[in-house]
Amino acid sequence: MAAASLDLQGLLARLDPTADVAQRHIWLIDLFDWLRGDRASPQAAVGRVSLLLDAVEARPELRERLRAWWRAFTQAVDLTTLLADYGFAPRTAFVSELSERLRRKILPGTPETTDASDLFRMVLPGAFDAGWIALLDDAQLARIGSLLADAALDEIDGAPRWRHTVMDAVTYCSSQVVAAGFSPELRLRMSAASESRAFHALMSDLDALREQMFRAPRDEDALQAAFVAFRDRLDACRASASSVYTHLEDNGISVGLVFRLRQLRERVLRIRELLDCLISPAPAPSVARLVGRLVLAGGERNSIRALIASNSSMLAAKVTERSAETGEHYITRDRGSYLQMVRKAAGGGALTALTVLLKFGIYSLALSAFWSGLWSGLMYAASFVAIQLLHLTLATKQPAMTAPAMAARLRDIKTDAAVADFVDEVANLVRSQVAAVLGNVGLVVPAMLALALLVQFALGRPLLDAAHAAATLQSLSLAGPTAVFAALTGVLLFAASIVAGWTENAFVLHRLDSAMRYNPRIGAFLGAARARRWATFMRTHISGFASNISLGLMLGLLPAFAGFFGLGLDVRHVTLSAGQIAAAAASMGTAVLQQPALWWAVAAIPVIGALNVSVSFYFAFRLALRAHSVSLGDRARIRSAIWARWRSRPISFFLPA
Repeated sequence: MAAASLDLQGLLARLDPTADVAQRHIWLIDLFDWLRGDRASPQAAVGRVSLLLDAVEARPELRERLRAWWRAFTQAVDLTTLLADYGFAPRTAFVSELSERLRRKILPGTPETTDASDLFRMVLPGAFDAGWIALLDDAQLARIGSLLADAALDEIDGAPRWRHTVMDAVTYCSSQVVAAGFSPELRLRMSAASESRAFHALMSDLDALREQMFRAPRDEDALQAAFVAFRDRLDACRASASSVYTHLEDNGISVGLVFRLRQLRERVLRIRELLDCLISPAPAPSVARLVGRLVLAGGERNSIRALIASNSSMLAAKVTERSAETGEHYITRDRGSYLQMVRKAAGGGALTALTVLLKFGIYSLALSAFWSGLWSGLMYAASFVAIQLLHLTLATKQPAMTAPAMAARLRDIKTDAAVADFVDEVANLVRSQVAAVLGNVGLVVPAMLALALLVQFALGRPLLDAAHAAATLQSLSLAGPTAVFAALTGVLLFAASIVAGWTENAFVLHRLDSAMRYNPRIGAFLGAARARRWATFMRTHISGFASNISLGLMLGLLPAFAGFFGLGLDVRHVTLSAGQIAAAAASMGTAVLQQPALWWAVAAIPVIGALNVSVSFYFAFRLALRAHSVSLGDRARIRSAIWARWRSRPISFFLPA
């Protein structure tokens, strides 16, 4: 305590009301650093506050010097902007706010500022400060108010100066709320019942409240009536803005719009907090709560992760919801649908054999890494789109689509019966994946062998020379990095599903199907009937096109981009890899059956398939769980139920009943 007192005495000795702005603010930063101490305990910081109050109150000269310092501080720094704007984006666009937060992360701040928000960020930078401020009792808050009160300058037109400051902050916030409510992006999406009428009268209600707040003598009944009227109008504005969410749920999510809505909602809450300070008969606790909220808001305002998480949650929910609609088609629940899945997957495997042949043709051109990767990616994309349009199945495309469909069933999972039903769906899903992989691999191998023999008969030489065939088997060996590359491919499969959901959401949000159906120029070019067919076709297939094209380009270009940075990464897709192994084996002849390289490559196929499926499903399922807000307790119940089913009926995960 003696050391702490000596530090405090040194700080108080440096208190100089006549110092320049930078030195005054540096002293304030140092004072709060002393109050925080080693940040071991908020209670310790509260004890230091008491120590500071005792030291100042014991010396009248020091108390007057502190009041003079506070007078100079409030004259140089506008606290109104701090109360009204701290924690909010200066612009209402998501991208500009992201760039602003990145700038503040990289560039340091300076105490030589009259911007109260910048100074507040340096004085009270973290959640620890909100913790110890919340612990200050009424007596300590009253002592702080008494120390800072300056009778000579504390009133304006008969009312305390701080009330004018807070009321100005309410005015600034209210004007921002009205501006947001009148913006066409929100106004045109509000429900027809609410529209934006509540925003029209908000400022007039605020003027009435201001008039009653500063009337002399004050009429408490009239003041309370004006306060209730303004509060109700504010709630009506908030309800009108909330109606936009219904429009977004039905017509697609925009991160920018969600960001504006969240900003508007936080503005309304800030106004309520400021009004608490004005109306409360004992304002000191309300002021302390407001300061604590400002500290927390500043932390959120600086966090890039919080910005992305809070404003993309609805987009994640909509993406997983749209993926869930597609994923339902990939889940088989009986023997008939199981066999149908095998047939569709077999067709996909046959078409993939042609894809492998074209891949080797592109490699034979000896293009540079980028152009070889680009043309391979375009060829993959065309192949995957053909599989989609022919209503065939590519096994590894399923997991990232089916995971959201599974997670959608977790919205009501409170009973044991609901958990059992979900486990049944998990078994159905795993069986579907097994059927698809077996169908793909089961036909891509014989189809590739047939194509390789056909090429050999037509050209008079094997599809691959001995060196390339051996290199292909070696690259796919289980003894190499194949498992790592297969897991990486699973991440790409998940990423493709995100692109699919995002693209479909944007397609719906911007009403492109309606534009294709009714746009006069498109109608004149295609004809009305054909335009309607194209609109329906694109609405049905846009998600698949986005997923297949993005996946194909990622599979082709990732090795080229990784090679540019010297990373040596590659992709391993189970169906494509099985086709490559078959092509290499056919090129080497029957003697390959005696080579260990073949069997090491064959052993990698089930590992590649398992990792492709499980990794993509894991990431998609985690995203869907977060989007549907499934609790940790429910997740634990689900895991236990799945393990119990595996121990009792493992065959149900592979074959239908």
